[in-house]
Amino acid sequence: MTAPVLVAVVSAELMAEFFADADVERLRATASALGGEYVRVDRLADVPDLGAARVVVTSWGAVPFDAALLARMPRLGLVAHTGATVKAFVTDELFDRGVQVTQAGAAMARPVAEVSLAFTLLLLHRIGEMSVALRSPGGWYDPAVGVQHQILGAPIAVIGASRTGRSYLELIRALGARPMLVDPTVDAAEAAALGAEKVELDDALRRARIVALHAPTLPVTHHMIGQRELALMPDGAGLVNTARSWLIDGDALETELLTGRISAALDVFDEEPMPHDSPLRSRANVLLTPHRAAGTVEGRREQGRIVADEVEAFAAGRPLRQTVTREQLAVMA
Repeated sequence: MTAPVLVAVVSAELMAEFFADADVERLRATASALGGEYVRVDRLADVPDLGAARVVVTSWGAVPFDAALLARMPRLGLVAHTGATVKAFVTDELFDRGVQVTQAGAAMARPVAEVSLAFTLLLLHRIGEMSVALRSPGGWYDPAVGVQHQILGAPIAVIGASRTGRSYLELIRALGARPMLVDPTVDAAEAAALGAEKVELDDALRRARIVALHAPTLPVTHHMIGQRELALMPDGAGLVNTARSWLIDGDALETELLTGRISAALDVFDEEPMPHDSPLRSRANVLLTPHRAAGTVEGRREQGRIVADEVEAFAAGRPLRQTVTREQLAVMA
């Protein structure tokens, strides 16, 4: 293998998921424009000579770019990630050397927001509970599943004005919900511009029929929803988490859900895969998906297009649109 200038450390399976043929060709053409070749590998260790590498495209499971690795890559100028968070492998050494970092998380906001919307509708209409009741022997409608609601006019608390939170806000507004926004970085005027009422967390929890979490992973957001906060939610309310398990005290949530007082729809968990003996697996008031909210065909291909766009911009000397700074890394999940 000759020393490549563009290395995609992405499995063949994920490469096909993320990159259309045309975007793979764009990577090849960019490598040629940089004066060398493109190569795809499963592991960076599979490339014996990294001395010419200018660009590395990463995916999940990337190894940390520490001083020892960077010593083998004196010409590295860009790390372009196909996912969102780069916390696990981007280091201060990268920024110290002036290497640019970019990611494709913008493509994940819409599909995750759509799953949050789907969860919202399922919880409001008690679809999960009714489906379970109907599948039991001789089952039909059981009033014990709880009261059904429509989204039109429903008070919904959105916790976090992230990219996904804003996309979710747009969707629920279009369906006539009455959104409340909890985010200390957003003032009342900006919340109003987003079509929401700015409120404090406790007020939102007391008033909301659905609480949807879209907050970042920060020290201050760790277990921001615990036993006290869950107790503030009205009977029959629903909790949606497609963001991060970090935000919820998992033990407190499990205890609350086992009472049947509230319902929940969860795509993220403290332990993944979710333990096979978790009592939540058998609860009719709990909807579960295996951390796949962003896994749409269209979203994945958009992630690949973003990476190809960023790599082209780097090669042409143009500003990147999805850069990650040292400051952003410090607060990234």
